[in-house]
Amino acid sequence: MAILSVEDIHTYYGDAYVLQGLSLELGEGQIVGLLGRNGVGKTTLVNSVVGFNRPRRGRIVFKGADITGVSSFETVRRGMGLVPQGRRVFASLTVEENLKVAQAADGGGWTLRRVYELFPRLEERRHQRSKTLSGGEQQMLAIARGLMTNPDCLIMDEPSEGLAPIIIQTVWQAVSKLKEQGLSILLVEQNAALALQLVDYVHVISKGRVVYSGAPKALWADDAVKSKYLGI
Repeated sequence: MAILSVEDIHTYYGDAYVLQGLSLELGEGQIVGLLGRNGVGKTTLVNSVVGFNRPRRGRIVFKGADITGVSSFETVRRGMGLVPQGRRVFASLTVEENLKVAQAADGGGWTLRRVYELFPRLEERRHQRSKTLSGGEQQMLAIARGLMTNPDCLIMDEPSEGLAPIIIQTVWQAVSKLKEQGLSILLVEQNAALALQLVDYVHVISKGRVVYSGAPKALWADDAVKSKYLGI
């Protein structure tokens, strides 16, 4: 059963026609990967789903309800979590303040204790201002902050961007644990080799459309698609 369905959406930035009839689904408990080169519409899809940039046509269904015209605040309240590209942590706040600001009003299943168990380094840094953290620590904080909203579905936009390989491994291990716990995740990545280690299913987009969908092993074996759309 799909927790998230994107149905033939058309999204613009001003006069720029970015998403041109894009459709995909995320099943409950799945990790679905969204791959593509820079500038093909991956972050525009994220912004459309979360409510930052509403599609002009098509619809987005989350947990059985149409959320196409819903505000980003309401989308998060309904259970959509976001780990934005570039981390966007609150630089002047401490680690713990960043987490408490995002905590769901009803308490939910995600607590400080639980995110610290997932990322022990954040507990060690809990009193540090976020601007003093390394890039990898800021990425851990961005993921933890997204979890503190107690999501049923988590959208991760380029989580490996700018990270050292050893930190990426830590982040990927955490995402694997989230999958084991049944969290549905839409993983938006430019690094196909990394993404395909984790995902159950993958979509490749180009020029605002899905141009390939399939199992990760099938994509990795398709040299023509990798060369044309992913630059591999």
